[in-house]
Amino acid sequence: MKRLMLLTLLCLPSFAAAQAATVTLLTEEYSPFSYREGKVLKGASIEQVDKIMTSAGIDYSIEMVPWTRAYSQAQTTPMTCVFTTAHSAQRDQIFKWVEPLLIDRNILVAKIGSSVSATDLDDAKKYTVGTHRGDYTEALLKDKGFTRIDLASDFSGTLRKLLNGRVDLMPISEPYFEKIKAEQPLRRVALLASQAMGIACEKSFPDDLRAKMQDALNKLIADGTQKEIFARYGLHTAE
Repeated sequence: MKRLMLLTLLCLPSFAAAQAATVTLLTEEYSPFSYREGKVLKGASIEQVDKIMTSAGIDYSIEMVPWTRAYSQAQTTPMTCVFTTAHSAQRDQIFKWVEPLLIDRNILVAKIGSSVSATDLDDAKKYTVGTHRGDYTEALLKDKGFTRIDLASDFSGTLRKLLNGRVDLMPISEPYFEKIKAEQPLRRVALLASQAMGIACEKSFPDDLRAKMQDALNKLIADGTQKEIFARYGLHTAE
C-alpha cells in the first residue's frame, strides 16, 4: 500500500506540470490583425487571442515570427498553435481548430496605373501573381489554375514586389485592403476565395484545452466583443 502511495505521489509532479503547461501561440506581422507597436503586440487577432486565453484560464505566450517558421512549428511542436490561419480543405486534418477569428474574403489586387486589364479570375491567370511561401494562397492559386506564381519570404515582400512592378497581382485580405486602400495605390481585380480564419493547433493538442478556447471564442462572438474589436481597427468584415 505504501509503495502504491509513493508511486502515486511521484507521478503527481509530472501530471501537474502537464496541466500547467504553457500554450505557445505563434503569429506573423500582418497589420491590422497582428503587428508590433514598439515592444507591444497589437492587432484584431492579437486582442481576440488574449481575451480567449485569459477567459479560458490557460497559461500562454504569443510570439511574432516569420510565417513559414510559425506554420511549420505549429505542425511539429506540442502545445503550439498558429494564427490567423485560413481553414482550407488541405489543412483540415493537419491541425485542431479554434475558429473563426475572422470570416475572410481574399481578393486579387493590382497596382493602380499598371497595365493589368483583368476583371475576373480567368483573365487574371495570364499575369504573374505574387504571394509568400507557405501561405494558404499559394495552394489556392495552384488549385484555381494559376501557373505564374512568384513566391516571396513574407507578405511585406510580396507587397513591395507589386508596388515595384515585379509582379502584376497579389492576393490580399479584403478587410485589410479596405483599411489600406487610401494609403496604397491598389485596386480590386477579382474575388479569389472566402474562408474561415482561426487558431490552428498541433494535432496532439489537448481536446479539453481546445474546447475551452472554442467556448471562450464563441462567447466573444455572441456578446459582440469580436465586432467591437474589428471596429477599433477599422475592419469591415463579411457577415
